[in-house]
Amino acid sequence: VVEIVFVNVNPQATLLLGQARGACVTALVAQNLPVTEYTALQMKQTVAGHGRAAKAQVQEMVRRLLALPAAPRQDAADALGLAITHAHASHSLARLQAASGQTRRAGSMYRQR
Repeated sequence: VVEIVFVNVNPQATLLLGQARGACVTALVAQNLPVTEYTALQMKQTVAGHGRAAKAQVQEMVRRLLALPAAPRQDAADALGLAITHAHASHSLARLQAASGQTRRAGSMYRQR
């Protein structure tokens, strides 16, 4: 699971993030692993209940959802939040596909390569 890059205020940080993201996606594809992408808004919506949640809210909800003894750091909370989002989305999509007998993936909530 990879977060979809957004344009940041700092162009240098955005460039570095894009390079790191590209390396991750390349490594996954090279191993024939699926790549699924979510926006920060989708992750925040899933984890905290609304897409404009503050970093501290995401950290606290990740702590509660995973029963952690302390809130994870911001970057770790974001990564765990993406994993939680994917777990919920993939489970829901599998149930929808099974119920409708479809074998193709719906692309409205996520993009998969």
